[in-house]
Amino acid sequence: MKPLNTGEPTGVGRYRVFAALGEGGMGRVLLGISSDGRLVAIKQVHPGFAHDPGFRERFRREVETSRLVSGAYTAPVMDADPHAPTPWLASVFVPGPSLSEAVATGGPLPFGSIRHLAAGLALALGDIHRAGLIHRDLKPSNVILAGDGPRVIDFGIARAVEGDSELTHTGAVIGSPGFMSPEQAEGKPLTSASDMFSFGALLVMAATGTNPFTGSSTPHTLYNVVHVQPDLRQLAPELRRIVEPCLAKNPADRPSPAWVLEQLGPIPPMPSPWPPIVPHLIDKQQAEVGRLLNPPAKRSKRGLYAGLAAAAVVLLAGGVVLAVSVNKEDPPPAAVAAPSTSPPPDVPVTTPVNPDPLGPDNLRKVDLCKVLEGRAVPGFGKLTKKIDIHFDSCTYESPSGKWLDLGVGGDVIQGEPGDNIEGLPSNIKGSSDSCEVAVAVTGLRNTALAAKVNSLSSKDEACSVVKAALADAVKRIRAGGFDRDLPAGTLALLDPCALVGPVTADRLIGPVAETIREHLHQCRYDAAGGLRVDLVRGYPPTQSKDAYYTKTATLDLGGTKVYLAAVDDGIARSHCSLTWQHRSVSERDGENVELMFSTSGTKLTADQACEKAKAFAEVLLPKLPKP
Repeated sequence: MKPLNTGEPTGVGRYRVFAALGEGGMGRVLLGISSDGRLVAIKQVHPGFAHDPGFRERFRREVETSRLVSGAYTAPVMDADPHAPTPWLASVFVPGPSLSEAVATGGPLPFGSIRHLAAGLALALGDIHRAGLIHRDLKPSNVILAGDGPRVIDFGIARAVEGDSELTHTGAVIGSPGFMSPEQAEGKPLTSASDMFSFGALLVMAATGTNPFTGSSTPHTLYNVVHVQPDLRQLAPELRRIVEPCLAKNPADRPSPAWVLEQLGPIPPMPSPWPPIVPHLIDKQQAEVGRLLNPPAKRSKRGLYAGLAAAAVVLLAGGVVLAVSVNKEDPPPAAVAAPSTSPPPDVPVTTPVNPDPLGPDNLRKVDLCKVLEGRAVPGFGKLTKKIDIHFDSCTYESPSGKWLDLGVGGDVIQGEPGDNIEGLPSNIKGSSDSCEVAVAVTGLRNTALAAKVNSLSSKDEACSVVKAALADAVKRIRAGGFDRDLPAGTLALLDPCALVGPVTADRLIGPVAETIREHLHQCRYDAAGGLRVDLVRGYPPTQSKDAYYTKTATLDLGGTKVYLAAVDDGIARSHCSLTWQHRSVSERDGENVELMFSTSGTKLTADQACEKAKAFAEVLLPKLPKP
C-alpha cells in the first residue's frame, strides 16, 4: 500500500481514492472511500481491455452475476462502471494480508490454519459456483486473510477478457500459470472443476511455501500443470487426502467444494485462525490506512490561503468593506477584490484565460480525433479514427487493426521520468507489450495529455510508437487548426468550476473551503460535505434500479428531467446524485451533467443531501447553454 503520487486523480466514479494497493496483468487496484464512509477496493481494468468490441458487455454481465455472490468468505461487489473510459469495479475492502504476503513474511501456515483456510475457500467457491460463476484466477494474491477467516476476491472478472478478442491472441495467457488447471493452460472450455484444481495448488503453496508446478519458465510451468504429477509427500496425510483428488488432470475426477467440507469435518473455534504474523500484518495495515486517511497536519500554502480567504469573508460581512450580497447573483471578480489582497489560485473564482495551447482553455476546443487523423506513425502506420464518443479522448486504429489512444484526462500515469516530448518533461510507463507516455497540461495540476498503445510485440516497440504519436500531437495542437465542431448548446467548452460563483456556492452548500478543478470537465467543491460536478459525454442517463440505492426518483427541475439516486446510511454516511441529459448527440449517446452531494463530515441526512443537490442543480441549470 502506498499513497497516490502528486497529480494523480483522487476520484473513481463516486469514490474518493487515496492509495494504491497493487497492480497486475488485468489492472490496478486502488484503495478508496465511499461517501458513506466505507473503505472500498477499486480495480481499474487495464485500459487496453476496454477496446475489445465484446469486453464491456462481458464485463457488465459478469459484474451483474458477481453481485449475486454474498457469502461470508467473499468480498461483496459494491459498484462498477463498465462504460467508463477505464472500466472499474468496487468491492468491500477487507483488511488483511494476502495469502502470498503472509507466507512470504511468516513462512508456511500451520495445519490448524490450513484447515480454516480450506474450509473458508470451499465455502466461498460453493457460493461462487452456485451463482453461475467460475473464478478462473484463484491464486494466493486473490485470497485475503482477514481476522476471522479467508476472503476470496476478484471472482468473475477474468471471464470478461476471454472469448473472441484481440486481447486473447495466440500465446496470451489469462490467469496465473502456476495455479491454472490443465484445461485452462491448454485453452479448453472451463467448468467449476477448474477452480478446484487451483484450490488444490493453492493449499499446497500455503502448506509448503512453494507452488507444486513451478518450473524454470512460464512454458515449463504450464507443461508441468498439464503433464507432471506433483510431489505431495511433504503434506500431512489429512491434507494430502483432500489435495490429491483436486489436482487430478481430468476435470471429471476432481471433487466439489461440498466434498472438501465433508472431508474436513467440524472446524474447532479459535480466537484467531492464523499464526501471530497475520494479526501483526493486519494491525500494521490498519495503522497505515489511518495515516493515509488522516495525514499529519501541515501549515501549507493552501491552508494559509483558505484561512486568509475565510478571514476576508468575515471582514466583508462585518462591514469593513461591504462589497457583496448573498441574496444576489455573484458580482464579477473585480468587484470584490480588496486592494490589500488578491485571490490565491485555489480560491474558487474565475481564472484568467490560459494562453498556452496545452492549457485547459485551448484543449477544451481541440478535437483530438482531428489531431492525428491520417497521420503516419513510424512502426505503426497511418491512423484512422476508431472511437469518438468522449469529450477528451480519441481512439485511432492502424492498418493492422491495432488501437492507439490519445486523451486528455485525470488518469495521470504512475511511471518513470521519460524523455522530453517537444520540450516538455514526460512520464512513461510500460509492460511487456504496451506503453503509455504523458505530458502535463499547463495550469491544471491533475491532468495530462497522454498517448498509449497495447498488444505490440514488445515494450520498446510500443514506447517508440507512443512517443512519436504524442510528439506529433503536441506539435499539431500547438500549431492549431483542429478545433472541434461546436453545435448549439454544447458543454464541451465549459469550465464547470466557473459556472457557479463562490458566494452562491457558499450559500447553497457552504462554507466552501476549496474548489478543485479535477480535470477539464470536472469540478469538486470541498465544503461541509462535498459536491462534485461532471460534464460528460456518454450513454443517455436512466433511472437506476441498483439495489445499492435506498431511494430513486425522477424529478422535473424547470422542465428538465432529472434522475435522482440516494444512499441513506445514517447521518454523515449518505449521498445523493442527480443526473440529466443536457443535449442529445445520437440514440446512443449525449452530453450529460452529473452532480453528487455527499454528507461525509456533516450531520446531514440523505434527504437533506438531496435538497442541497437539488438547490445547486436549480442554480446550475439556467447557467448552461441552450441546446
